[in-house]
Amino acid sequence: MTEYIKAKAFREMFVSGANNLQNSKDLVDKLNVFPVPDGDTGTNMSLTISYAMKELEKVGEDDITKIAKALSKGSLMGARGNSGVILSQIIRGIGKSVEGKDKLSTVDLAKALKGGSDTAYKAVIKPVEGTILTVIRETAEYAVKLAKRENNIEKFLGKVVREANVSLENTPNLLKNLKDAGVVDSGGKGLTLILEGFYLAIVGKSVVPATAEKAELKNVSLSSADNTSTEDIKFGYCTEFILESDKIDDAGIRDIMLGYGDSLAVVGDEGVIKVHVHTNEPGNVLQEALKYGQLLTIKIENMRMQHENILEGVAENAEYEEPVEEKEFAFISTSMGEGLASIFKDFGVDHVIEGGQTMNPSTEDFMKAIDKIHAKNIFILPNNSNIIMAANQAKELSDKNIIVIPTKNIPQAVSALVGFNPEATAEENEANMIESLSYVKSGQVTFAVRDTVMNGIEIREGNIIGIAEKELIAAGDEVDEVTKELVEKLVDEDSAIITLFYGEDVTEEQAEELRGELEEKFEDIDVELYYGGQPLYYYLISVE
Repeated sequence: MTEYIKAKAFREMFVSGANNLQNSKDLVDKLNVFPVPDGDTGTNMSLTISYAMKELEKVGEDDITKIAKALSKGSLMGARGNSGVILSQIIRGIGKSVEGKDKLSTVDLAKALKGGSDTAYKAVIKPVEGTILTVIRETAEYAVKLAKRENNIEKFLGKVVREANVSLENTPNLLKNLKDAGVVDSGGKGLTLILEGFYLAIVGKSVVPATAEKAELKNVSLSSADNTSTEDIKFGYCTEFILESDKIDDAGIRDIMLGYGDSLAVVGDEGVIKVHVHTNEPGNVLQEALKYGQLLTIKIENMRMQHENILEGVAENAEYEEPVEEKEFAFISTSMGEGLASIFKDFGVDHVIEGGQTMNPSTEDFMKAIDKIHAKNIFILPNNSNIIMAANQAKELSDKNIIVIPTKNIPQAVSALVGFNPEATAEENEANMIESLSYVKSGQVTFAVRDTVMNGIEIREGNIIGIAEKELIAAGDEVDEVTKELVEKLVDEDSAIITLFYGEDVTEEQAEELRGELEEKFEDIDVELYYGGQPLYYYLISVE
């Protein structure tokens, strides 16, 4: 009987859990409520925990605290999609709970699950029951009660996994969309797979990858790109760095840096601390920081001379950038097609992150984009409801003024950009852009990947389907017919413009022919057509 697990077993639990999820991520992807070809919950959760594994590989010691911090840091930066962000918060809560311990009992594991549940719920503004949140909460509550009478780790985890699956199977009874689609919650399924991997590791049957191929991950790297005003300079060097340390927290670094200059900004999370300070002693600042850990990135600007001057020998990976004038406003947007990316560039978007329906950007992707931009106010347009949480997580990690406009699709993003006024304040623009989201109705046309019945419509695998406002509106065998039916249901007496963005599987000739039919049908409404180039979706539709 095992009453305690130590750091090595704790590590093996997470590796096994990550492998178990990775091996079944395609199954989780298929549990999407809508039978669309881009269900990506399993992929998002797998990539999120894969980042955690990548960070875990850097920890050589068998130390529970260091392992927990690595898991938390990696999952935080790698979080993709709502399910990935929630998973990162669960891992973060687990990690916080076990810090400082050299062995874990069933009581410790139960408290860790409870910590994961509490942290995840706090991260979601409007928690929805019948999701991964329900599964982690009910599992944690059961674990806390069970730990009072069960000190055998193997039996404890076995029963916890069974309870997690009971909770998962009940999710359709809590969420009508799941029941209508005939599936359990995909995020909850991903979580149970991780927990099953935990259990299998403890009983000596650790899950190994089903394939030698590993998900291609970008190296976790952070950079900084703020510019500062050169007026009335008291301290000549704008010094920025990111410190990785387990010896000091952000509050400690802040107290130390107060003595070196002004314009101090310090943000930190799970052993990674970003510091910005104006000083006349950049060398001393960096040497002081090096006492507590390693510097991941460094940037020093001579604000009087308007060029960077990196101190020789401080770090091999210091970044050199030409000074760029700080703008008042800048924009980051996601896009899933070259045509859409071009449209956003024409609207003045500074950085387009490739991704969207088919690949949700991670928190790290947003952080990299933020760090490249020199602006006082940066607006982020996620353009997908499954990306908003990652954008907000990046906002919390950044020390810049980030404003997330909760755009759920491309038409909303275009409407928000049209509503932007460069003469208005950031606050006024935020209000106006959010208000503009209500002016547009949107729809998408794609194909079904499974048989199902939704909204009273019987769907066969391979059918063309039209979706609007989270409802399945039309289904059939022909793209044009389904698109026309969807547009007809979106148009009302106040509609003035119909906009079609056609995807990579639609020719220009086909799109022009459809526009002609719509113009003939809706004589008093302007019909605009643009090449979007998006994969999987034949048309993205906007009606204003």
